[in-house]
This record gives sequence, C-alpha cells and structure tokens, in this order.
Amino acid sequence: MDALFASTFMVAVNELRAPIHLVLHVVLPALIAAVFARGRVAWAFIIMMATMAVDLDHLLAVPIYAANRCSIWFHPLHTGLPIIIYGLMMCWPLIGKGNKSRLIGWVGTGLVIHMALDALDCLWMRCAG
Repeated sequence: MDALFASTFMVAVNELRAPIHLVLHVVLPALIAAVFARGRVAWAFIIMMATMAVDLDHLLAVPIYAANRCSIWFHPLHTGLPIIIYGLMMCWPLIGKGNKSRLIGWVGTGLVIHMALDALDCLWMRCAG
C-alpha cells in the first residue's frame, strides 16, 4: 500500500514539474529582492524578472519548446561561459560602487537564479525519468 501511494504521489508531483518550475522563476526572485534589496524591492524584482529574457535563446532551438529538454548546456546562453559571467556579474557590487554596480549585481543575481532553477529542473527530469 505504501509503495502504491508513493508511486501515485511521485506521478502527481512530476505532472506539476513545469508549473512549479515557472512559479519558482517568479517567487524566488521576489523573495531574494524582499530580503536583500533594502528599500528597493520593486526595482530589484523588476530587474531580475527582466533577466528572464535570457530564454530568448530558446528561439534558436528546433523545436523551440520541448517539454523534457534540459536547457543547461543546450541553449547558448545556458552554457558554461555565460553562467560564469552571470556569477561574476552577481558579485560585481562587491568591487564596484554606485547604481550601475547594483544594477549589474541584480542582473547577475537574476541570471544565476534562472540558471540554478533550470539546472534543478534538469535534475528533476533526470530523477523522474
């Protein structure tokens, strides 16, 4: 009985993988902005949401959307060098000063969150498969 319940539960959760993934792309930046933006929560959130434009590289793929395709290492802006650059951008406010430095930091943070969630989604697909 427990095995049947666990199996049914896992099937149900896997059916929700895509919606959960999309919701996390909004909720996690909102939480990060709320905790770290110090009075500029809306500004930081909007900047991080704008980084979702990184998914425009999906337009280069054939087919453009494939439900069970891992974005990491497949789409050009989801590969190693860009991800390293996103991490450096996230750290930029540590060495720079001013609003431009903060903007670069929030853009980097949004991109790192995006890549981390996409990598988590890839792991989920792999474990569910």
